[in-house]
Amino acid sequence: MKKWLLPMFMMVVLVLAACGNKEESAEKSGEGSKEASSAETITYESETGPVEVPANPKRVVVLSSFVGDLLKLDVNVVGVDSWATKNQNFQDDIKDAVVVENTDIEKILELEPDLILGLSGIENADKLAEIAPTVLFTYGKVDYLQQFIEIGKVVNKEKEATAWVEDFKVRATEVGTKIKEKIGEDATVTVAENFNKQLYLYGDNWGRGTEILYQAMGLKMPEKVKEVALEPGYFAISQEVLGDYAGDYVIFSMFMDQDTSFTEATWFKDLEAVKNGRLFEVNANAFYFNDPITLDYQLDFFEEKFLQ
Repeated sequence: MKKWLLPMFMMVVLVLAACGNKEESAEKSGEGSKEASSAETITYESETGPVEVPANPKRVVVLSSFVGDLLKLDVNVVGVDSWATKNQNFQDDIKDAVVVENTDIEKILELEPDLILGLSGIENADKLAEIAPTVLFTYGKVDYLQQFIEIGKVVNKEKEATAWVEDFKVRATEVGTKIKEKIGEDATVTVAENFNKQLYLYGDNWGRGTEILYQAMGLKMPEKVKEVALEPGYFAISQEVLGDYAGDYVIFSMFMDQDTSFTEATWFKDLEAVKNGRLFEVNANAFYFNDPITLDYQLDFFEEKFLQ
């Protein structure tokens, strides 16, 4: 090789080597970025202060109430409460989830969650927080729609949650307007439920479709129900006095594994709502919550029954 070509040849070799090193470095850097991305966190301002949570949670344990919220946001749930397993709207999506309670510390630990959600005031909250970032909510501290947005914030999907809320408001208002046009502005609706040989009346923020009927649609609650159930959220009565609280329409939330023989009693058949075909029985397990999946189910039910 001619001497004057040697320096040029060496320069080309050095440049190619440098490029190769840069590409290798970039690849390693990219791998590191992916790892960092999967480990990224955000800060959620909880009721008790800031909590550092995963930006993209992969294994969430839900100790109460919020399973439907997470499923609607396509978040993987690995642990659920027993009530959630009875909801027909959830069953397919949580068939592989494990039923846990806040006392099942070892069981929860084995699930290797990266996030835990539940209601405030539960036992072992400090132990749960040692397993994974734990966010607890006080039921009713915010309204039912804002609660979904708060869940969205926790799992870094506030935008998706807010979009659903805005859409739901429109849909619920439209259906409510049609219902009031049909049944009249002054028609009253009672929400009742059977449990342990008692009946329960519900206010406007205790699941069972109450949020849709009274808040979103603005339907009227009988004054007598309002007096006893609105502030506490629910009120227990003996079965035979349901007629004293029954409105023009009754949404009757039925637990079919409970004693339902009262539906054959004379006092039940004599209810005006029953005689007029205005008592609508619902599956209590499917109507129990107020998450977006359940709310959509409830809204469809009300639209079908009131407007048929």
